[in-house]
Amino acid sequence: MNIKVTPNNLNKLEKIFDDAKYVLRFEKGSFTSGYCILEHKKVVVINKFLNLEGRINTLVDILTTLPLDEDLLTAESHKLYKQIINSKPVPNAEEGEISTGTEEAE
Repeated sequence: MNIKVTPNNLNKLEKIFDDAKYVLRFEKGSFTSGYCILEHKKVVVINKFLNLEGRINTLVDILTTLPLDEDLLTAESHKLYKQIINSKPVPNAEEGEISTGTEEAE
């Protein structure tokens, strides 16, 4: 999903985590992927040295893999969350590749 890189959109993504009762922290650390998730404690730690675009892309990546209770989200957060989830690439079972669903059948 292409989200414009703006501080407002970063705030919207952060609100999704807040609504879902996750603690989002920006800390210094040696994260190979730029973030660390402590699922049992509902804590997500993001590398504080990432720029705005890196933070947004990282939060979107996390949202596509993290199971959230959608009932806790506000209407605005739920709408954005659904857009992110529906745009995530789907793995192709036959070839092991990632497909975005826009390819034509041969």
